[in-house]
Parts: sequence; structure tokens; C-alpha cells
Amino acid sequence: MLYLLRYLKNYKKETVLAPLFKMMEAFFDLIVPLVVAKIIDDGIKKDNIDLVLKLGAVMILLTIVGGTIAITANYFAARAAAGFGYELRLSLFKKIQSLSYSQLDELGTSTLITRITTDLNQVQAQVNMFIRLIMRSPFIIFGAMIMAFLVDSKTAVIFVVAIPLLAIIVFGIMLISIPLYVKVQEKLDRVTNSTRENVNGVRVIRAFNRQDSEAKNFDEENIVLQKIQILAGRVSQIINPATFIVVNVAILAILLVGGDRVNLGYMSQGKIVAMVNYMSQILIELIKLATLIINVTKAVACAKRIEEVLVTKSDDNHGDLEVADKNSEYILELDKVGFSYNNFKEKAISDVSIKIKPGETIGIIGGTGSGKSTLINLIAGFYDATEGEIKVCGKDIKEYSKKFLAEFSALVPQKNILFKGTIRENMLWGRADATKEEIDKAIEISQSKEFIEKDKDGLERYVAPMGTNFSGGQRQRLTIARALLKKSEIIILDDSTSALDFATESKFRKAIKEIESTKIIISQRTSSILDADQIIVLDDGAVVGIGNHDSLLNECEIYREIYETQFSD
Repeated sequence: MLYLLRYLKNYKKETVLAPLFKMMEAFFDLIVPLVVAKIIDDGIKKDNIDLVLKLGAVMILLTIVGGTIAITANYFAARAAAGFGYELRLSLFKKIQSLSYSQLDELGTSTLITRITTDLNQVQAQVNMFIRLIMRSPFIIFGAMIMAFLVDSKTAVIFVVAIPLLAIIVFGIMLISIPLYVKVQEKLDRVTNSTRENVNGVRVIRAFNRQDSEAKNFDEENIVLQKIQILAGRVSQIINPATFIVVNVAILAILLVGGDRVNLGYMSQGKIVAMVNYMSQILIELIKLATLIINVTKAVACAKRIEEVLVTKSDDNHGDLEVADKNSEYILELDKVGFSYNNFKEKAISDVSIKIKPGETIGIIGGTGSGKSTLINLIAGFYDATEGEIKVCGKDIKEYSKKFLAEFSALVPQKNILFKGTIRENMLWGRADATKEEIDKAIEISQSKEFIEKDKDGLERYVAPMGTNFSGGQRQRLTIARALLKKSEIIILDDSTSALDFATESKFRKAIKEIESTKIIISQRTSSILDADQIIVLDDGAVVGIGNHDSLLNECEIYREIYETQFSD
């Protein structure tokens, strides 16, 4: 939690002023019982109505001034907490963006979403509460005890006994509850992940009629979360009754001891009322403090989870080279490259060696799970090879910056993603300064022109989040157009024509030949890569054949089987 407080550095003024104003408010609250005692002893007891009215006016004035100060303090606290949340949220988002694909896989999407939303909101809310109460509550508690000694030192001894007991109860429960709230957040991650999977896979779940099964699984996870939340809640809620018991016993002791002292003439009735008021103030502040501590324990658990992400060092070890030697014989070289996800023993690809010249069209084919997409992720620089070396224009890929690699290659992934906005705005993701002519050209090559021109809005047609208002084929063509617009040296199409019919795909293959960039086409259709300069055949993560279509038909059994299966006639 202390690590995160650095995000308050731009709000030092608000962080200091809010507690100071709260202390001023507390000072006025501590004066009120003395005024009440004066009203009873010198006003009511002596039947002095004028004094009662005057002191009543003083109490009203104290209330107005205290309320104004409290509003001011709350304003500064809210401003500091909101600023803290903004700074922390931005920093956490940037950190997530800087993490490698391997680290993102290891952390998991659901837990990152929980940390940047639920966890962060919890921490922000408690920073607000902490700033307002951290000085006010202790000031009232110890201030009330001091004022009690000024009223009557012998009766005030009760405060000296009660306050340490209350502190032991509050902090003891806090030590037990913190680990429980950590477990609550962990279980919440699992529920969030289950929800995310069900929302994303709702169509598959319904297609296989698995609603009841998924509901049962979710219910089981939800019950586990409920049980740990109930346990944590029960432990935390002990604070309130325990503090009430101690405070009420203390009030009873004040009445007994104070009553005897009144009978003996050492105290007045007004002072007894003042002592009870001070004990009541302590009770109220302790309840607030207990609530604060309960919530802060939750916030500490959340803060630790946020801190885990913030202190994670990115394992991105890429250099800062921004220029490639375009005169190099090979634009891309892979030398005995191997890779395994999260250092798992089983390799996704192994001993892959490929050389690609500028302007070549490369086809990559293989069965499901053969390592095609993994190979592309390595070529694009998303993952670092665990074995071997990848060279771009003669230099190790790790010498180049991430920014350069992102511009050097344009990838159309298997999962076609469009963003909320318009078609034009989605196209400009490829290149922000692209002209209308360049957009039109990319749309024409990707075979998107026909369905865009049919719509009256054209390029201004609305795109729903994830592009759900377009068909699978339309999404694929738009993502291809977006990638083409980048005019990168390498264009990678990862099974990006799978949703197109053969006629549309044929037109696209002819049109993309106009592009001078090096083209890497991953497909499960041999028809998509027949004209490629090199075809790379993968099987179980290894290269089992490299050559053109004719040579592979004669020399590579796996390629021949794939081809004959698709062209059986």
C-alpha cells in the first residue's frame, strides 16, 4: 500500500489540507460537550434562560462552522483520491501495455481486468476515507480522553483502560482479516474468468446445449467465493459488537464512579453529561475507525495485487535500433529456432530454419496445432525464441525496437478484431495520415469495396465493438485492408481468408500480387498458397518440407496428403 502512495505526489496540497481541516472540525466537536455542561450547570440548574439561549446560539455557530470545515475537508480528500486513482490507473495500464506476451499469458486476462477495475476502485475509495479519518478519529479519541481529564481526572482513568482494550480488539481482528481478503480477491479472479469465458463463448455454449453444465460450474465457483466472503465478513464484523461492549461498559463505569463523586460534591451533573458525551464521541469515532480499518484491510489486499503488476519487470529485452538494411540479401532468417510457451517442457516449434528474400511470397501450411501461429508470433516479435536466432535484414531481431518491428510488419491475426467507431477510423489504425485514395486502394485489394459502397454511409458506417455488426468474411476483409494500409515491409496473413468463399479469395490472391511487400500467408487451404515462391510445411512444430507447390507434391508426403484431401477429384 505504501508503494502506491507515491501516486499522491501531485496532490500533496490536498492530501495535507484535508486532514488539517478534519482536525479543525474535530476541535469544534470537542468543545460542544463543555458547552453542554455549562448549559446544565450554569443555565438550567440556576434557571438562567438567557445563558441557555446564548450558549445554544454558540452551539449552533459551532455546528455551522464545523460543517463548513468538514465540507471543505471532504472536497480536498475527494480531489486527492480521484487524482490518485487517475495516476494509478494510467500507470497500471501503461505497465500492462509494456509486458511481453509471455507475461500477459502468465498473469491472465481476467486477473488483470479485476486489478485495474475492482481492485483499483477499492483502493481509491479507501484512500479518500483514509485521508478524511486518519487524523480526525485519533484526534477525537485522544482529544476526548484529554478533555475528560480536564473535566475530572479520577473519572477519566476509565478512558485510559478502555482505549487500549479497544485498540487491541481492532488491530487484532485486522491481522486476521487481511489474509482472508487476499483469498477473496483470488476467488473473485476465478469467478471473473469464468464469466468472461461464458460471455465470449456464449454461442458455442448454446450450440452444444451446455447452459446447465456451465451454470453448475459457475455456481460451484460462486459458492466458494461466497463462503470465503462470509468468513471474512464474520471476522470483520466482530469489531462493532466488541467495541460497543467495551464502550458501554465504560459508560456504565463513568455513571457509577461519576454518580458517587456528584453525591460527594466533587463533580457537577453537567460534567457527568460531558464525560458521557466524550465517551460517546470515542464510540462513534472508533466505529468509524473500525470501518476504516476493515475497508483498508480489503484495500491493502487489493493494493498488493496491483503492486504485483506494477513491480513486474518487463522481460522485453529488445534494443533501440530503428533502421534496417534494406540491401540485405534476406529480409528474414530463422536459424534452428525453437519455442515453448511459459517455459513449458513441450515445445510448440523446434529446430525451424527458414530464409526469406525481400518481395517473396511465402506460404505456411500444416495441420491444426502444427505451430503455424506460433511461428508467426515469433516472426512478428510478439514472443522471443527460446532457442536459435531470428534475423531481420541480417541483424538479430532483438536489436530492433518494438516500435520498429510493429511498423516493419503488418499482421492480420486469426481472430479478426474491429474497434468501436467507423470503418474509416478502423482503417486509420493502419496509418493515421493515410489519404482517402490510399484507403480506397487498400479496400479494393482486400475485396471490401463492394459491401462498403452498398451501404449509404460508406466509410462512415458504424462499427460495433469487436465488429459484431459485420459478418465473419467482412471482418476479415476489413482487417486485411487495415494491415495493407500500413505499407509495411512484411505482410503476414494468419489464416485470414478462411471465411471467404473461393471466388472472393481468388480475386484477393490476384489483387495482392500488386503489393511489393514480402508476403507470408498462413493457411489450411493449399489453394491460398499455390503460387507462393516458397511453401513451408509444418508438422508437430517442425519443418517437414520447404519448396514450391510442384516440388512438395513430389517430395513431401504431408503436403501431398493435404492437397489430395482438398482436391480429391
